[in-house]
Formats: sequence, structure tokens, C-alpha cells
Amino acid sequence: MRSFWLWLLFIGTAWFLAVRQQQFISSVSMTWSLLSSACFFALYFLFPLVQKNARLLTLVQCGAACVVVIVFWPNVEGEMNLYALLLMSLLAGHAFYLLPLLYASIVGALLFAGVAIPALIGISGFSLLFISFYSVLLTVALIILKNMRILEIDQEARYDALLSEYRKLKRRVATDESQAREEERIEVGREIHDSVGHKLTALVMQLEVERMQSDHETGSRIANLKTLAKESLEETRRAVKTMKDKEIGGVSAIIRLIRQLEAESYLRIHFSVKHGAFTAPLTNNQTIAIYRAVQEALTNVMRHSHVREAKILFEVPGGRVFRFEVSNPVTFVEPWREGFGITSMKERIKEVGGECHISHSDSCFMVSGVLPLIKEENV
Repeated sequence: MRSFWLWLLFIGTAWFLAVRQQQFISSVSMTWSLLSSACFFALYFLFPLVQKNARLLTLVQCGAACVVVIVFWPNVEGEMNLYALLLMSLLAGHAFYLLPLLYASIVGALLFAGVAIPALIGISGFSLLFISFYSVLLTVALIILKNMRILEIDQEARYDALLSEYRKLKRRVATDESQAREEERIEVGREIHDSVGHKLTALVMQLEVERMQSDHETGSRIANLKTLAKESLEETRRAVKTMKDKEIGGVSAIIRLIRQLEAESYLRIHFSVKHGAFTAPLTNNQTIAIYRAVQEALTNVMRHSHVREAKILFEVPGGRVFRFEVSNPVTFVEPWREGFGITSMKERIKEVGGECHISHSDSCFMVSGVLPLIKEENV
């Protein structure tokens, strides 16, 4: 888009100066100048609309070249318009910039004919030798420019392919790391279950045997020891079960998500934690709901926001509730509707006893939620 306006600036300036010079030479009427200008720039503004179709773009550029040749056809009493020659050179350069070499050559040949024929029949201020030499130099320069453009496009494609492969490798490394941690947890849990759990079970059985064979006082003490051993066995089993569960939520998972998005240059995220949010007594279902809500909010930012920036805030105001907030700046107000993702987010937060709110202003789009905290009882 930037190159379009740059070409428009150059071609528009050359057209203005060429028309002004043509009026000075041959007293062209203002009506003809305005009509020809309208036709030329109408064709020029069609360039980006048909840019993906090489044949149609060639046809439109040939039409623009014909307008230039007709408007600036030299007068028998006048001299060749230097600005018109510059304008034709810019049109040829624009054709070589956008079109394949074969189609660009057609536009260039048409422009060359429009300059060379007046010189050949002797009504141009330039000799045919000068026009031929100038055209050869311009053609060589444009071919070099075209080759550089092709090389640049090829390098951009290679860069995009390498960047995509790099991101795939980073995701694979993160996945492999997660799988390695999961396998390690399973292995440690298996070792605890097979060794510690087995020994605690044997200890409970031996204590029961000793209690049955001892007197009342000793049996009471052994019974207390047996109770402690059974509690230790139950805690060990709970720990093993927890280690086997896959970690899909919590603050640590959100931090990994933030690191992944920033590493892949999708978003720039500002993460803030206030009032002891890291140590808030949340249930496993609550941490999973918070993780999914933050994930959905960041996904919406990547899909719909024009600003690749977001802010995440966790806080525990008053120590009674956990509050999260995901916001991103907006450049202008756009109409939006609640889709499946936001609806699921609200339902998931509601299922764990919380509330989720969406707010939209002229400068910010915000997703926020509040969840009640579990009251810790003193044992």
C-alpha cells in the first residue's frame, strides 16, 4: 500500500508538470487537460484492483500508456515535452515493478512506439538515436530492478518459511518439554506408589499384628501409630494421584502461555500480580477456568485487535475474592457480538461460582472476572 502512494506521488507530479508544459507549448485547452487527467488517474486507480490478474493489469496499463501517448503527442511546431518523457519512464518502471517480464515488455514497447514514431517522422524535438539509446539504458535499468525485485520476493518467501519452521520447532520443543515433565511425574509417582506405598501398607499390617498381641496400654499406643501410618498412606496415594493428573491450569500454565505468545511475536503482554494472587487458595477447577478465560481473551486479541498488545492483571482485593482482568487498547470502536468462545468462558466461570464481564470503550476492550476464594480452616 505504501508503494502505491509513492508511485502515485511521482507519477502525479510528473503528470502535472507535463500537462503544464504541454499547455505552454501548444495551448491545450483546460477542458482537454481535465478530461485527460481524469481518464489517466481513473485507470491508475484500477491498478491495485486488478493487480492479482497479470493480463488484466497489462490491459489497464496499456490503456494508461495510450492516454499518455495521445495527450502528449508532439506538435509539429513544438518541442518534445521533457516531463512527458519522464512520465512515460515512470509508467514503464511501474509496469516492470508489478508485472512479469513478458507483460511488462508489452507496456514498455507501447510507450517506446509512442516516443519513437514522432522522432521517426520528424515531428519530435528528440532524434531517433537519442530515443533508442535512452530506451536501451532504461530497459537495462528496469530489468536489473526487476531481477532485484524477484530476488527480494524470493528472500521474503524464504524468510517466512524459515520463520514458520522456527515457530514449529519452538512449539515442538515446548510440547516435548511438557511431555518430558509428564513422563517424569508419572515415573516418580510410580516409584512412590511401588516403594513408599508398599512399605507403608506393610507397616500398617505389622502394627495391627503387634496390637493384637500386646496388652491394653501398649495396644493403645500401637493403634495411634497405626492411625498415623494409615494417614500417611492416604496422603501418599493422593500425592501420586495428583502427580498423574496433567497440569492444564493455574498461574504457571498462564505464564507458559504468555512466554509462548511473546516468543512467537504474536503479542506483547504486560503481566501484573497484586495482593498475593500467586498464593490465593483456588481450587483446581477454578485455576482451570481462569486459564481458559485468559487463553480465550488472548486468542480474541490475536484474531480481532489491530493492536498487538495486551495487559493481564491478577489480584486478591480484600483477600476474599480472586479477580482477573485481560485488556487491550483499541484504535477505533468496532461493532462486536458475543460468540461461542465468550459464551463458553462465561459459563465456565459461572460453574465455579464466579462472574465474568465484558466491557468495551473507545480506547479499551476488557475481559474481567471475579471468583470467590475458599476459606482456610484452622486445624
